[in-house]
Amino acid sequence: MSYIKPLSKLIDELTALPGIGSKSAARLAFHILKIPKEKAYAIANAITDAKEKVFCCSICKNLTDTEPCSICSSEKRDRSVICVVESPKDVVAIEKTREFNGLYHVLHGAISPIDKIGPDDIFIKELVQRITPEIKEVIAATNLTIEGEATAMYISRLLSPLGVNVTRIANGIPVGGDLEYADEITLSKALDNRRKIL
Repeated sequence: MSYIKPLSKLIDELTALPGIGSKSAARLAFHILKIPKEKAYAIANAITDAKEKVFCCSICKNLTDTEPCSICSSEKRDRSVICVVESPKDVVAIEKTREFNGLYHVLHGAISPIDKIGPDDIFIKELVQRITPEIKEVIAATNLTIEGEATAMYISRLLSPLGVNVTRIANGIPVGGDLEYADEITLSKALDNRRKIL
């Protein structure tokens, strides 16, 4: 038995979300139909609002609703250190540790020849443009995956000739793991034990 057209369309749209299979999408669709209309509209409005008001900071490329973002505009941040991460979710994970007080640069991906993602497909060029004599250290806090390691090495080779100390987060994060799933203590230790990339 097939679903009626409006329900089928809702299920199809939910299936397009990452990690949502057809069974989960159907369960969510039936839940949305069951909740009060106002709650369903609130969910729809929140999605529309986020799509219309959230954009990338022109400096660090983190998600923001102000220009520049609150981290880039804060006078309390250490402007001599930039922590480079793959995703805006990684900024949130590191901020939860309350151990890092520098600036960020979000790449929005990692170098992956298999996926045909090269340095020009992520925000590496914009990182290089941020390097001034004021920047003393760049922390490569990319994920500890093959792609993350390749990206960290590329950044090191690119920035080291500019006189910047490029360090790598220490192995406190499990290899193959993503920063967003690490707990605060593990991330804190990884930041404390960062090392220079050879």
